[in-house]
Amino acid sequence: MTDLSTVRSFLLALQERITSAVAEMDGRPFVADHWQKEEGEPLQGSGITKILEQGRIFERAGCGFSHVYGPKLPPSATQHRPELAGAPFEAMGVSLVFHPRNPYVPTVHMNVRMLVATPKSGAPACWFGGGMDLTPYYGFEEDALHFHRTCSAALAPFGDDKYPRFKKWCDEYFYLKHRDEQRGIGGVFFDDFQELGLDGSFAMMRSVADAFLPAYLPIVERRKDMAYGERERDFQLYRRGRYVEFNLVWDRGTHFGLQSGGRTESILLSMPPLVSWSYRRKLEAGSAEERLHKEFLIRRDWL
Repeated sequence: MTDLSTVRSFLLALQERITSAVAEMDGRPFVADHWQKEEGEPLQGSGITKILEQGRIFERAGCGFSHVYGPKLPPSATQHRPELAGAPFEAMGVSLVFHPRNPYVPTVHMNVRMLVATPKSGAPACWFGGGMDLTPYYGFEEDALHFHRTCSAALAPFGDDKYPRFKKWCDEYFYLKHRDEQRGIGGVFFDDFQELGLDGSFAMMRSVADAFLPAYLPIVERRKDMAYGERERDFQLYRRGRYVEFNLVWDRGTHFGLQSGGRTESILLSMPPLVSWSYRRKLEAGSAEERLHKEFLIRRDWL
């Protein structure tokens, strides 16, 4: 039977499983930062932030577990559930962003979480959320197909509607409205999910989480040793700027953490170590960089 301790145990094991696999591939270990919120702060709780910096493959890879509770849900968590505004809450999750060194290896994001809110009147409300998405700097059809097929297979046992529905949700969510531009090639995303019941919804979240390593590591293995130069590195840093813009301007998870008084250093572990912006950059016609924009940073049926 699903309860908070069962979800917590799964998430801690997930964090350990993912960071161990990535550290083995990279050759550099993650540093673990165990943290506890101070008494008297609006948000209480604890977590483990694991970070790998300046590795052979990953320039920065962050994977954080947090389990927090507070007296009042922040606005970012109740915009679709006004009846829960101001309710005490408890939330736990694992969130990761891996920024590779080689521009031919895509950046990846994955997050799975559970939230319980207890309004003054009415029964407690519990829901799950999460997903994963891929942000390439140079487009490869086989990588996009592999990533989306793995996501689809993870959701298949829970209904034929889940992958197309969550794929569409991902496309709509990871979208920079101020630039009319997709962040990457998407993946799957779901939030406020409870329609399969507590046990069924948790099982679906677990399946998505378990699919992360088989979805991403084969792509890293294919691309990590490809030769690149200053042009590719410069374009990677430029595209990372879009990643930062999305996370700070639009991401609900970032807003939830900051609005609820969360730990800033852990909330911003998704930031890349180096990034650049340029004014009205023009892409060379027929180039690989233009192809990324025209063929990959669009909403496509990858299956």
